[in-house]
Amino acid sequence: MKGTGRILSLPLKTRFYQYVLVILIIGLTTLVCSPLSNSQSYHTVSFILLFVVAMLAVFMGIGPVLLASTISAISWNYFFIPPFHTFHIEKTEDRLMFISFFIIALLNGVLTNRIRRQERLVRDRESQTNALFLLTEKLSKARGIEKVLEVARNDFRNHFNADSWFILQDGNNRLDLIARPHDEKDLPVIERDIVEHVFSNSEKAGRYTDLFSEAGLTYHPLTGARLNPGVIAFRIDETAYKNRIAFRDTFFTQISNALEREFLGELAVKARILDESDKLYNTLFNLISHEFRIPIATIMGASDTLLISQTTVRNREELYNEIFKASARLNHLIENLLSMSRLESGKISLRSDWCDVNDLVNKVTQNLKQELEQFNLVTVIPEDMPLVKIDFGLMEHVLYNLLLNSCQYSSGSGEIRLEASYSSGNFILVVSDSGPGFPPGALPNVFDKFFRVDGTKSGGLGLGLSIVRGLVESHSGTVNVENGLTGGAVFTIIIPSDIPDLKEFKLVE
Repeated sequence: MKGTGRILSLPLKTRFYQYVLVILIIGLTTLVCSPLSNSQSYHTVSFILLFVVAMLAVFMGIGPVLLASTISAISWNYFFIPPFHTFHIEKTEDRLMFISFFIIALLNGVLTNRIRRQERLVRDRESQTNALFLLTEKLSKARGIEKVLEVARNDFRNHFNADSWFILQDGNNRLDLIARPHDEKDLPVIERDIVEHVFSNSEKAGRYTDLFSEAGLTYHPLTGARLNPGVIAFRIDETAYKNRIAFRDTFFTQISNALEREFLGELAVKARILDESDKLYNTLFNLISHEFRIPIATIMGASDTLLISQTTVRNREELYNEIFKASARLNHLIENLLSMSRLESGKISLRSDWCDVNDLVNKVTQNLKQELEQFNLVTVIPEDMPLVKIDFGLMEHVLYNLLLNSCQYSSGSGEIRLEASYSSGNFILVVSDSGPGFPPGALPNVFDKFFRVDGTKSGGLGLGLSIVRGLVESHSGTVNVENGLTGGAVFTIIIPSDIPDLKEFKLVE
């Protein structure tokens, strides 16, 4: 919007050239009207000169219009009112007419110029209002501080033909003394003391101002209703700086409001995250305390009984068995916490090797022998099942968590089915049970950390299935869950794996 409100974009813009142009135009008009220099036609010349003055008032400033009125009146008197070529006027009516001509030319020029100036102001205000409206619309659509700054810099350059930089606070009401954008090639040296003064005192400083006028840039504060986002620095010429002050201040206000909105939005998000973190911490602390307390209480109770009372061999075996089960549960909780910690830190490293699926299944079912003894475990593994390349230890943890989950949420004497297969370059493992399955609304969240279905019995931290997903994905695989057609949950694991080349293996006689 450069040159807003200008009627013409003539090369002769300066006041000096306007004065010269006025003299030339009045002189040329006088020359053209010279054939009418007789005692009968000088009234016609006055109308022509009045018309020329009125037209000049449309395009010229007030000074050149006053000069045109004066010269036209003098020229009319000297060249056209009898006696010719003299300033003496014999007739009284001609004197009055001369005075009237001068006054009418003057008023006509001034009023026309005033109307033009008012029109220019109205157009300028309309243009500025439209520019502010478009700026507000762009800023409302901008998301994030960097997008707001991009809109602000582009519009500032378009409207003021000047570059700008922003020095913003860090969210704690302290300035980050690095001008944005950071990648600007001609990034200026920001005067630190001036910037801090402008930010602390909310007053402009720098070039063309009363404070630090020797600075290379001009600095204006960006002030909001609840916080001050920072400072804008810009390089602009003096004439442009002193024009359209109200428009520029409103422009800065719009930018300040947009930046304040983003800062407050970030603070709200941080506050919400902090609040949710506190709630999660309290929930997790209570959950871990509860889950650890049960096996520890079992171990302490059984140990105390063994130490202070006379027990039969059978009772001792039962107590030893309780201690073992509680220790296994405690170990499983600790293993899950450690596994989740390694997954979150990205420190899980695969040690893939050729593994026999039967060995994997046998080891896990042996570890869960007591938990599985009340269920009907059905294992389906093809006789021609090839070796698969996986991390045996991690997949043991995956299968352990899936089977333990089925034991915890299936009814006693129900069926738990484990199927393994190989198809199209993928190792496929399916674990299904005869439990109640998952509510449809819970399926998308089954693998989330600490997720537990409402109304289920207590047990575990809600990390097992989340660890399953993390370990499977570390194999570049996928795990999905769905409810079976006849009830229960069905977990399907698909892991890419090649078939081993038998030439790699040597038979040892």
